[in-house]
Amino acid sequence: MFNGIRGYRPFLRAWYHWDIRSGGSEYPPEKERSHGQRLQSHLLQVPLVAAAKIPVLSAGREEGSASLQARVFLLVAATFSTIYLTQPVLPVLREEFGVDPAKASLTVSAVIFGIALATLPFGRLADRLPARPIILAGGTLASLCGFFCAATTSFPLLVAGRFLQGVFVPSLTTCLVVFLVRRLPPERLNVAMGAYVSATVAGGLGGRLLAGFIHPPLHWRYAFVTASALLLLATIDAGRWLPRDERIPDAGGKEAGFAALLSRHDLLRIFSVGAASFGAFSSVFNYLPFHLAGPPFRLPTHLITMLYLSYLVGVAIGPFAGRLGNRLGNGAAMASGGAVFGASILLTLLPSVLAVAASLAGVCAGFFIVHTAAVGALNRKLATGRGRGNSLYVLFYYLGGTAGITASGLAYDRAGWRGVVALVVILLLIPVAAGIVEARVDRGERCRTSTSEKRGPTV
Repeated sequence: MFNGIRGYRPFLRAWYHWDIRSGGSEYPPEKERSHGQRLQSHLLQVPLVAAAKIPVLSAGREEGSASLQARVFLLVAATFSTIYLTQPVLPVLREEFGVDPAKASLTVSAVIFGIALATLPFGRLADRLPARPIILAGGTLASLCGFFCAATTSFPLLVAGRFLQGVFVPSLTTCLVVFLVRRLPPERLNVAMGAYVSATVAGGLGGRLLAGFIHPPLHWRYAFVTASALLLLATIDAGRWLPRDERIPDAGGKEAGFAALLSRHDLLRIFSVGAASFGAFSSVFNYLPFHLAGPPFRLPTHLITMLYLSYLVGVAIGPFAGRLGNRLGNGAAMASGGAVFGASILLTLLPSVLAVAASLAGVCAGFFIVHTAAVGALNRKLATGRGRGNSLYVLFYYLGGTAGITASGLAYDRAGWRGVVALVVILLLIPVAAGIVEARVDRGERCRTSTSEKRGPTV
C-alpha cells in the first residue's frame, strides 16, 4: 500500500504548490484537509506553512537561498556604490570647482536629501505594486543620472544630477527590502537584513575605492561611468530573476498608513536610532578626508581612500550582527553597537594614522551593529504596512544623515575635527538610550513567552 502511495508523491507535491501559487489557501479543500495534512507530514516531509514560505522568484521554479542572497547582494552593492562616489575626492572637487568644503560636500548630501524625499512615495508604491517594474525603471534612471554627472562641467548641474540620482535610489532599496520581507519567514529576517546591510557596506566601500583609486591616473569622472554601468547591468540582471507576476498580500483593509505608523512610540524609537546613527556615521566619513588632508597628517588622496578599507569590517559584521540580535535581542545589540561606535570615534583624536585606522574599524563595526539591529527590530514589529514602515525608516535615516553632514560642517568650521567628534558623541546617546529601552521591552516579551510556555495550553 505505501509503495503505491509513494508513487503519487510527485503528483501531490506539484498539486499542493500549484494550489499555493495560484492563490489557494494554505490547505487543500475542506473535505480533504486532514488527509492532505497527513500525506504532507508523513510522506512529503514538508511542513505546510514552511512550504508556503519558500520564495518563488519566477514562474515554475524556486530560488535557492544562496542564489537569492548573491543576486540581492549584487543589486544592493551596485546601488550603494553610486551614493558615496565623491566622498574620498571632496578635496579634489573643492580645488577643481573653486568651492569651500561645505559646498563640495553637497555632492554627497544632495544624494542623501533626494533619497529622503523620494522614500515615502516609493514606500507606498512598494505596498501596492510588484517590485520588478519599479526596480527596472528606477535602476535605469539612476544609471542615466550617473552618466550625466560624469559629463557635466558645472558644479550646480553636478549637484542637481546627484540629487536626481538620490531620488531614484529608494526604487531599488526600499522596494527590495519589502520584497524580501514578503518572501522570508520571520526567523530568517534578521540574518537576511544583515546580509542586506553587508551589501550596502560593500557598495559604499566599492564606490569610495573606485573614485579614490581611479582619480590619480585618470579622473574622478571615470568612477561615475564605471559605477553607473555596473548599476545598469545589475538592474538588467534583476529584471531576469524578479517575478513578473508577483502577488501583493491583501491586508484585508487594515493596511497601516503613515500617520498610524508615526503614532507608534516603539516605531519612533527605531526611526530615531536610524537618524542619529547615520547622522553620526555620515559626519565621520564626510569630514575625515579634510581632517586627514590637513596637519598633522597631510595624507594624499589615495592614502585617505585606503582608510575606507575599514568598511570591510561592516561586510563581515552584518550577518554576525543579525545573529547577535537573535541571541541577545535587538535592543541590547543597538546599545552595545552605539557604545562601540562612541568609544572608537574618540581614538581619532590621537595624532596617529594607525589610531585613526583602528578607530574607523570600530566605528564601522558599531554602526553596522546598530543599523542591522534597528532594521531587524522594525520589521519584526510590522505586521502590515511594511513598505510604508521601511520607507519611513529610510526617510529618518537619510534625513538624519543630511542633518548630520550639515551640522558637522558647521562644527568643523568652528572647532575643527574636535567639534565633529563632540557632535558625533552627542548623537550616539540616542541609539544607546533607545537600545536600553528596547532591551527592557525584549526582556519583558521573553519573560511573558517563557511564562506562557510553562503554563502550557489552556483547555
